[in-house]
Amino acid sequence: MLVGYSSSSEEDNQEETAPNKDGSPTCEEEEEGEDGCPVRKKPRAEPQVTKTRLPVPGSLMSMFPDDGDPETEDSSLHGGRIRSFRHERGNWATYVYLPYHPEEEFEEVLEELFSAASDRVVDLTQQEEFHLSLSQTVVLRHHWIQPFTQSLRADLAHCKKFVCSARKLKVYCNAEKTRTFLGIEVCSGQTQLLDVVRVVDRTMTEFRLDTFYKELSFHLSLAWCVGDMREKMEECIRKLQCMVDEREEGPFHLRLDGVELRCRTGNKTFRFPLEP
Repeated sequence: MLVGYSSSSEEDNQEETAPNKDGSPTCEEEEEGEDGCPVRKKPRAEPQVTKTRLPVPGSLMSMFPDDGDPETEDSSLHGGRIRSFRHERGNWATYVYLPYHPEEEFEEVLEELFSAASDRVVDLTQQEEFHLSLSQTVVLRHHWIQPFTQSLRADLAHCKKFVCSARKLKVYCNAEKTRTFLGIEVCSGQTQLLDVVRVVDRTMTEFRLDTFYKELSFHLSLAWCVGDMREKMEECIRKLQCMVDEREEGPFHLRLDGVELRCRTGNKTFRFPLEP
């Protein structure tokens, strides 16, 4: 029981019975009727005031969007892509990866592949950036970001630099069957990549997050298309592979220098340099 606290009903009662200086009631007045008996006057009606609600500035409304903002879920605003999980305020999509910086020869190969794929009625969209994933995409709460990245940094501190290469084209489809990818699979350096994945998985397990895929296929995604288009992609993959292997300059090998790993969570990117 809180000392000195009275309910609102008690306060109302006190206000109704509070006397004026002359001892007469404040809320109700009395006068005599025709028979000499006191008759209570009706309380005087207070003038009604119309309250006008001022509009909330748009700048404030944009600061606190609804959790289910239809624009963030509208696939037409993202090239037809559909989220693997619903966006919720405070949840940050997070993954660990090895970045790749395109070279001139790589860009030439991409143009040739896209042109050949379009002849087979497969409309590919080039990836905005290229990387090799070393974790699944998981969801982090905002307050986990700092301890998660600190743990990851400590675990990766003793990992050595490495080199790997990729050559074989392969078709992939996400678990939801909403997108199909043309990727290029790593053909050397898998041992070093496995060592890194084990380290990353240790941090994932610490935070009770999903570890890496059981069926490993280290690769870079080159392009994507909407829906499950594996059948059509498989029909032209042989021709595309020949274009990679039989170039005039010689077979194309994509080289990845494992100098640093990165972790992207939401709009933040953390860098983890590897030891020489």
